[in-house]
Amino acid sequence: MPALSVVLSAMLLLTSMTDTTAGTKPAAPVVPDVVYQRADFSSGTPEGTTAGDGLAFGQAAGTMTYTDALGTKTWEYARWTGPERDIGFGATELIASWTADVPQGSWIQVEARGRNVEGLTKWYSLGRWSYAEGDILRTSVPGQGDADASVAVDTLVAAAGKPLRGYQLRLTLYRSPGSAVTPRVRTSGVMSSNVPERKTVPVSPGGGAWGTELAVPRRSQNVHLGHYPEWNGGGEAWCSPTSTTMVLGYWDRWPSEQDTSWVDPADPDPEVDYAARHTFDHAYDGTGNWPFNTAYAGRYGMDGFVTRLRSLTELELLIKAGVPVITSQSFKKGELPGAGYGTDGHLMAVVGFTATGDVIANDPASSGNAAVRRVYPRADFEQVWLRSASSGGVAYVIHPPQHPLPPTTPGLPANW
Repeated sequence: MPALSVVLSAMLLLTSMTDTTAGTKPAAPVVPDVVYQRADFSSGTPEGTTAGDGLAFGQAAGTMTYTDALGTKTWEYARWTGPERDIGFGATELIASWTADVPQGSWIQVEARGRNVEGLTKWYSLGRWSYAEGDILRTSVPGQGDADASVAVDTLVAAAGKPLRGYQLRLTLYRSPGSAVTPRVRTSGVMSSNVPERKTVPVSPGGGAWGTELAVPRRSQNVHLGHYPEWNGGGEAWCSPTSTTMVLGYWDRWPSEQDTSWVDPADPDPEVDYAARHTFDHAYDGTGNWPFNTAYAGRYGMDGFVTRLRSLTELELLIKAGVPVITSQSFKKGELPGAGYGTDGHLMAVVGFTATGDVIANDPASSGNAAVRRVYPRADFEQVWLRSASSGGVAYVIHPPQHPLPPTTPGLPANW
């Protein structure tokens, strides 16, 4: 049989070929352009930061005041501005993600600006992140739209007709003035993409993981219905932190009993409540901020980032390497046989594939933990996950740094 890389590369080439017959309009490509680029903290321009084991607060470059519902406070900051990175195509969306150690008395802001045909855009905030509570309210930043781009919660969206060919990333680390607290960003990166308009998605070939199922613990969001409604109305909306919790449990990295001691003892699976509390976005008023979930996973020493995958074939590469993947999708009731519901947006953990290539998912939108394991038809799952009306293949990849990821698809920009 041909090598997997040959099969996948051929499949992607065939699905993106254009008709060059005279007088015939070329067919639109059906494979998204996507690249994930990790930040190199040894490059760029530091202002008080030090690069080594990540990016750390070295000395204050200045001070600023910040006001939110917790009040007005003064912070000193250090900052790193990355070099301009070439994307390699015209991107319509950018998503930054990160992992960081931000102890009490510190927080970070992640910003990006793009380059389009008219030059560099302004800086846009893609998140103000704090793990500890009481310093700032963890939040995305609404109301940033202009003629070049806008920010949809966690995604920088290029204005129509102004795709981004390059970008810069800027990280600002804040701490209480004069303190010895040392916030540190361990990893960061940007996923740039251009997902073509497509209502249908071809079924991808096998990627070597048929018959493989990872032992990921099962957690239902619905058993938390009504719990702690201050965080997105309670468990019915906690699909993202529930999925993140399941993957952390697979790696044996989730909150301790001491961490969850504040949870009502009658509440099952307190690690889910804990994740909802610590991924909650106060502006978005929800727990589904994609980078906030991977940043939360970073609290446990994990490497985590948000990307887009081009097919289930690519996802199989990760499963085969022992890495479960969290996917984002939307669908009407009946479009995903076996789900029994419809959703405008939902996260679940893909944990394996059947012997015939169908998807095994731990779907938190289940009546209880015992019902979480679902088998979804490959073609239907791929359709509701990858089409342009859905997330276009958004995925969380969470793994310990010492557990390497497999090589990405040869001949295509790396997306992890």
